[in-house]
Amino acid sequence: MDPLARTAVGLAAVGRPAYINLGRSAVLPSGRGVPELREVTYAVLDAAYAGGVRRVDVARSYGRAEEFLADWLAERGHSDVVVSSKWGYEYVGRWRRDAEVHEVKEHSLPRFRAQWEHTRSLLAGRVSLYQVHSLTPDSPLFGDEDLLAALASLTEDGVRVGFTTSGPAQAETIRRALALRISGRPVFTAVQSTWNLLERSAGPALREAHEAGVLVQLKETLANGRLAVDPPTELARVARELGVEPDAVAVAACHAQPWADVVLVGPASPEQFRSNLAAVGSPLTGEQRAALSALATDPADYWARRSALAWG
Repeated sequence: MDPLARTAVGLAAVGRPAYINLGRSAVLPSGRGVPELREVTYAVLDAAYAGGVRRVDVARSYGRAEEFLADWLAERGHSDVVVSSKWGYEYVGRWRRDAEVHEVKEHSLPRFRAQWEHTRSLLAGRVSLYQVHSLTPDSPLFGDEDLLAALASLTEDGVRVGFTTSGPAQAETIRRALALRISGRPVFTAVQSTWNLLERSAGPALREAHEAGVLVQLKETLANGRLAVDPPTELARVARELGVEPDAVAVAACHAQPWADVVLVGPASPEQFRSNLAAVGSPLTGEQRAALSALATDPADYWARRSALAWG
């Protein structure tokens, strides 16, 4: 399959004034008001569409990303864009970069109903996949039969139901969530997990999911910008050999996983988008693949470092 058909552009970095991605501030306008970030979002989406990408991923907590996307779709008239969104986190940052808290998670039936209503009002008929945002083993969702039944009912309207994962126990979460059933049918048929050159622990569970027919999507493919801004020595070396930037190699490594159905990128500018995809499809030698595989880190260390990233 064409790699671009397997690529989605995520709007986490452009739908709100603050986020944790490294390398974001340098390319965003100094003013991060709603008009400025709307313009940035349009520019990223235009570049992605012109480049052949037809998948866009948003979330209720991405500030005004759903609104920006809805307006862009209406203005451009694109009918072939596949949209996924997420519920569970609420954006509470009040459009401030220095907010003490930017988002709050709640996996409850009232939160799902309220956020799905907001998403549907903005993107009526356009959302093909709705996902639980950042599912972890301790989520109350696992014991909430009413919530699970409400989620499963989305399929009656032609909306696929999925979940995203975070934290060092991603594999456990994936296997446990995919085992959930309502009336004998799986609640979830899609999963979006963090997988990158540094954090590979979810790989075996994602492979199992793919083989079972579940849609597998990879997120945080650049480790929230760490692989682009501060690339490991071996990643930088492989990038030089291929004549691209390190971010391109990191994304290409994700595309190279045969069980990855969709690979997300989260650029903050058209230039970042084009750089991200510069090496997709480029063959890697056995030595290069081995060098990149050796970059994997302990999941607990990875997530501890991610948790320490500052919003800005």
